[in-house]
Amino acid sequence: MAGRLSGAQADAYWRDGFVCVRGLFAADEIAPWLARTRALASGAVTPPPPMQMVRDVMAAKGVVTPPTPEHAICKINFFENDPTLMTYARHPRLLDCIESLLGDALLFVNSMLITKPPGVDARHPLHQDLLYFGFRPGDAVVGTWTALEPVTRANGCLAVLPGSHRGELLEHGVPDWEYVNFGFLGATGVGAAAERVHVEMAPGDTLLFHSLLLHGSGTNRTADFRRAISAHYARAGCDDLWGGHDQLAKRPWLPVRGAAQG
Repeated sequence: MAGRLSGAQADAYWRDGFVCVRGLFAADEIAPWLARTRALASGAVTPPPPMQMVRDVMAAKGVVTPPTPEHAICKINFFENDPTLMTYARHPRLLDCIESLLGDALLFVNSMLITKPPGVDARHPLHQDLLYFGFRPGDAVVGTWTALEPVTRANGCLAVLPGSHRGELLEHGVPDWEYVNFGFLGATGVGAAAERVHVEMAPGDTLLFHSLLLHGSGTNRTADFRRAISAHYARAGCDDLWGGHDQLAKRPWLPVRGAAQG
């Protein structure tokens, strides 16, 4: 199993703005995270606060009739109070990878489960995650995205623009699409971006990506779900414009490694 990033992997991250660590997690490790995701999305268990269950806009507006409750949920935000899912965010192997990029004092600053159900649009336009964080510089924030199931172009894998992290934080807005999920903003002026790379992943593969990397995803054109678990980390001691809290959700940042834990 992979641990800390190799020199070549770290170099690829800083050059391209992302690196995919193949097989970071084994099937038995991701199984509890997948089961918990399904239980939450189906309504079988009660989500702990401040977790948010996000319904797809097409389901919420009655454009489609979801065959199951799971088919209505496109994303689950904020799992810091879920003991099962937090074993992902605190996993030593994952933190070792982040430490290779940010150093040994880390803050856990965001988390989500992305379920991308079939039968709805659910595209996410090209965007930069730094838009949603009060940390600077962009080099101080790394996102992680781990496939819980096979991720392909057909079911809406992530698309990234290599090298775009070397630019500035762009203006973002709501794309001119018929159905756009709340908060799915897109960077303006990017266009079709033919140079994008589609990152297909096997379960357990993990993408590490820079906060300024332009990335998005397409529609799930299969009959199955595309589920993934994701977290973001910041270097403790970086410039924090929001005073230790997520201004939108009023959530404190959580120390997970190093001197920040006291």
